[in-house]
Amino acid sequence: MLKIVLTLGIRPDLIRASRIIKLLEQHPDVDLKFVWSGQHYADNLKDVFIRDLGLPEPDIELEAGGATDAETVSAVISKLHPVLEELAPDVAVFLGDTNTVMGCIAAAQLNIPIVHIEGCMRSYDWRMPEEKYRTVIDHLSDVVYTYFPEYFDQGVAEGLNPRNIVIIENLIVDVLDDFYYAKRDEFEEFASPEFFADRQLEPGDFYLMTWHRRENVEEDLPVTAILELLSHSPRMVYFPASYRTQKRLAAMNVEIPEQVRMVDPIGYREFLALLVNSAGVVTDSGTVVEESAVLGIPSLQMRRSTERPQVYDCRSSVKFDPGSQQDYAAPEELFGKFEALAATEWKHELGDGFASQRLVEDLVARLQGGTIRGHEAADHHLDIARSYIGDGL
Repeated sequence: MLKIVLTLGIRPDLIRASRIIKLLEQHPDVDLKFVWSGQHYADNLKDVFIRDLGLPEPDIELEAGGATDAETVSAVISKLHPVLEELAPDVAVFLGDTNTVMGCIAAAQLNIPIVHIEGCMRSYDWRMPEEKYRTVIDHLSDVVYTYFPEYFDQGVAEGLNPRNIVIIENLIVDVLDDFYYAKRDEFEEFASPEFFADRQLEPGDFYLMTWHRRENVEEDLPVTAILELLSHSPRMVYFPASYRTQKRLAAMNVEIPEQVRMVDPIGYREFLALLVNSAGVVTDSGTVVEESAVLGIPSLQMRRSTERPQVYDCRSSVKFDPGSQQDYAAPEELFGKFEALAATEWKHELGDGFASQRLVEDLVARLQGGTIRGHEAADHHLDIARSYIGDGL
């Protein structure tokens, strides 16, 4: 049996990895151990997503929380290390760019091969902790699964071995194929008139909102700019707010615009039911702008920079930089551009729905063929060094 340890830690991880987990669980040659770091721990940040997506409960829970990123990262490393030491897996798999992926350091210390899913994505914005995390794990990984050729090129430009980077396309298309398009009748029944009446919403006449990124929450200027933007919204804004955002808004003692209804975090089925019945989504989430692009829902993206430019390429999204002293457009003009997206049609280029299958087939083949380790990367980097300083090396 091929022993695989998959470590996840936040709700978008569960979403993106949902088909991968099911494929690995069903594979006759794979012994999968699903580890949950504890970065997200509340029922409406974790357990409801496991239930909604039909996933197994984690085999191991690290409970690696912390009051700061440093505490969380150190807890993930120190608590994952003995787990990996005891299980001695053939490979340790991580996804994304969060505190949890820094558990790759524990795997590296134990000389366990590392796989990074969703690698080589770059915003080239070094103030983002995520940019640092994904750069670290990409350079520690034996195999990197990336989405698109442009991401592949970014990795190679940094010196990563091209033979260890595998293009699979975007996992979110797989998830929506499984969880939404295959179950549209169930969603239409779930999103009943009573569903919207309970939330005091009119289908098609509200914006859904998410807001959680550090740079948009922990600094005063972006918070003020976002609230000012929302005060000009022509529609009701339904806002399932992360607990960190709620805490920050309370600490700042700011006034929430009257057209914004802030509620606690919600599950995935409820979120998708709201998203597909909204007039658009206002968000700083990388996952949400991809979901909305696939589902045909416009997005207003509250970010200075992004590692997912494809949503701009297909013209499903408009940009608002809350960290800028000078807005790109007046709020009314920005909402006008946002509303105009709904009248257009776009074709996303995010994938064909088989990314998870490609990943699992490649990973199993590498493990069975004994080629999971990036040994050839040493020769690759040596070739690069020789090109600079000559054959005398």
